[in-house]
Amino acid sequence: MRPVREYVGDPTAAASWHLLASPQTEIPFEWHYHPEYELTLTINARGQRFVGDSAAEFGACDLVLIGANLPHAWSVHDRLDRRSPLTLRVCWFSQARLDHLLAGCPELASLARLCARAARGLAFPASVAQRQRDAILKLAELSEARRLPALLDVLIQLAEESEACELASGHYAGWVQTDPHNERLTRVLAQLHEHFAEPADIADLAARAALSVGAFHRFFRRHMRMTVTAYVAHLRVGRACQALIESERPIGVIAAEVGYANLAHFNRQFRAIRGTTPREFRARFRAPR
Repeated sequence: MRPVREYVGDPTAAASWHLLASPQTEIPFEWHYHPEYELTLTINARGQRFVGDSAAEFGACDLVLIGANLPHAWSVHDRLDRRSPLTLRVCWFSQARLDHLLAGCPELASLARLCARAARGLAFPASVAQRQRDAILKLAELSEARRLPALLDVLIQLAEESEACELASGHYAGWVQTDPHNERLTRVLAQLHEHFAEPADIADLAARAALSVGAFHRFFRRHMRMTVTAYVAHLRVGRACQALIESERPIGVIAAEVGYANLAHFNRQFRAIRGTTPREFRARFRAPR
């Protein structure tokens, strides 16, 4: 199932971003993407959310920031409190508007870092969602002029949250955001992403980084917080998740396409990284349809 491009629309003349605050009886399952960032607060619902190749349960009070062009969908199973409505608030804002704001307000640099992390989607802890709940709900009650600083205050606080969980794998949202000036790491990651289905040539990667093999291993682990082998496994499983979501190809064919000659080895690595089997992952994603 390929994601559909959703057109959020241009902000009105009176506002630089969009707010969805209309009453909701349900959230339709729509696998989609858009170039705008999306901050979504869901209250009094239980179900699954799908962000890139991530599938996770959500409930009670859920707060997620989705990066630009990252496919996502929510599947609501039911309301936790049948006597209360499902409450949804969605804030959309563009990179262009953010860049314009940052150009004139350098003290908001933390927002750029937050949005870079959101390239893979960020799920905030329940405690954080509860703290921001009232402020986000109140946005609908404010005038256009007061909404912007109120939203910025929410985003600034979220930028300070180190416990936010990244959702999609590195493959799905491009490689992990790292120091943009680190050209050596960029060369290495570009090679790994282009040839992820092939065995990693450590000597070649070390040469691209202008390091000895031993120094390269330490360099890579320091920056990526995992070994090259583990990183390639995450890339392969990430690509496999994408294929499982977007195609009907047999699992064995997908395993071979992402670099696994042995299906049992693929299944073991998939379970170790995703916590489920490829078959279960595909079934979980397609169940809401």
